[in-house]
Amino acid sequence: MSAAAASPAPAADLNGARGLIATALALGTFMQVLDTTIANVSIPTIAGNLGVSSDQGTWVITSFAVANGISVPLTGWLMQRYGVVRTFVVSVLLFTIASFLCGIAWSLPSLIAFRVLQGAVSGPMIPGSQALLISIFPPHKKGAALAVWSMTTLVAPICGPILGGYISDNYSWPWIFLINVPVGLFCAFVCWQGMKHRETPMRKLPIDSIGLALLVVWVGSLQIMLDKGKDEDWFASTFIVVLAVVALVGFIAFMIWELGEKHPIIDLSLFRNRNFAIGTLALCLGYAIFFGAVVLQPLWMQTWLGYNATWAGFVAAPSGVVAVLLSPLIGKNIGKFDARLFATAAFVVFAISYFMRAGYTADASFGAYVMPLLVQGIGMSMFFVSMLAILLDGVPDAQVPAASGLSNFLRITAGSFSTSIVTTFWDRHAALHQTRLAEASSVYDPSLTQALGTLQAGGLSEPQALGALTHVLGGQAYLMSALDFFWICGWLCLISIVFVWMARRPHGPVHAAAAD
Repeated sequence: MSAAAASPAPAADLNGARGLIATALALGTFMQVLDTTIANVSIPTIAGNLGVSSDQGTWVITSFAVANGISVPLTGWLMQRYGVVRTFVVSVLLFTIASFLCGIAWSLPSLIAFRVLQGAVSGPMIPGSQALLISIFPPHKKGAALAVWSMTTLVAPICGPILGGYISDNYSWPWIFLINVPVGLFCAFVCWQGMKHRETPMRKLPIDSIGLALLVVWVGSLQIMLDKGKDEDWFASTFIVVLAVVALVGFIAFMIWELGEKHPIIDLSLFRNRNFAIGTLALCLGYAIFFGAVVLQPLWMQTWLGYNATWAGFVAAPSGVVAVLLSPLIGKNIGKFDARLFATAAFVVFAISYFMRAGYTADASFGAYVMPLLVQGIGMSMFFVSMLAILLDGVPDAQVPAASGLSNFLRITAGSFSTSIVTTFWDRHAALHQTRLAEASSVYDPSLTQALGTLQAGGLSEPQALGALTHVLGGQAYLMSALDFFWICGWLCLISIVFVWMARRPHGPVHAAAAD
């Protein structure tokens, strides 16, 4: 039975309130995704204020990621046990309370504890908002519903660093969490008032306690390994090796147990649906590439180009604006054409954007940095809605929350892998480029000698002049490493198109949901 069909009230009853409910659901998604990135640029400020090192401060990010990664796969079970509406609204309220507690945290241990709580209770928010948006719209408007959802999911990671940087630069860091309070209360109130009469059927399913324990072990180990690997020099660290072994053994044991469990935590039977399996693979690959660039570009601009957190965020802001403007148009037309065409177009546009970024120079203007991201915004408007149309095609209504939870869990995990791989690649390739640049330089090189002479004539001592040139050399090495990354991203986007066309043509934006 579908979410909509289970309701005693017909869909027409929501005509007047549908826009307001959709806005509240989108804000719930936006708020949760925002909190995965908003703290990233504020870590130095938070760490300094709490009197700890920046390395210790990174646990503010890790703790949220680990707890959220564990809770997202539980969405399907929770929504069958307690109902989609009730689970979503309670999740939003608990997330709001946890955000308030983060804002009033008095020490690093208290902040980490509250971030764990925030991540743990936020798992159902993204899959819940997606399932509810699909359920409240009639079949011919489900594409628009998915467009609203995808728009917020892609724009929020871009807005996170902008808001986090602006708040840290101009106010105090607790406000990066406290701004969630009014938004969360509005979202919970509107969604409960508008949809409490449309609650889905509830089933008293037993909890798969062993599966849950194994899930906590392997996902927790994996997330900590990915978040701390770079700081610990990866597999040169015994700590990272132990985490990797625990994650691998835990994952194998989890898969074996779940395949034989009558009421599994994660419904692995969803992968029998070809479109779900292939669509989720393409979604994870595309999102990993996108999120890796979202992490790397502001980091590079703040570290080597002299941008502060706010202005590094403003470089990416126009892409979000373009996505917001185009998403409704894409959503309105996604059901009229083959969704694979939109997915292909999204990957092609992403590739063009990355190839444009591969032509960056260190002295480029603000506009030159923005232009490729404007192009990226066009791809963003098509990417999520087309991927969802493909992967949810043929999924029965009753399994949509579980499918959404599983695909989002894998997407989030892909983003974690991407962050770790990208930052490690960037550092190691920069070291390689720096070595080659140093080998090509010589004290007998006339241009180097002339540059040293110019700096010394400007009042620098010889060690200071050498230090300045070394810094320039480092900046050039990191630029070259970033350009290598963007080239690879461009080609990976083009390769991803192959997976899109391995899926069958979807029958509308969400064929199964459209049957209600």
